[in-house]
Amino acid sequence: MPTCNQKANVAGCNCSYDPCPRKGLCCECLAYHWRMRELPACLFPDEVERTWDRSLARFLKTVSR
Repeated sequence: MPTCNQKANVAGCNCSYDPCPRKGLCCECLAYHWRMRELPACLFPDEVERTWDRSLARFLKTVSR
């Protein structure tokens, strides 16, 4: 299995949770958030991401605007 290019991924990551151990490891990030019925930061605009509400309901509300 290919490995993530963490360095390149971090450059485009808008996650505002600085101590996150999954930053730049997109497959781990997605799996982690999906287990919690959430979506990762990269699917939200910055102003919504900073609320740390990554719920499916917030995502649907955001994209339906």
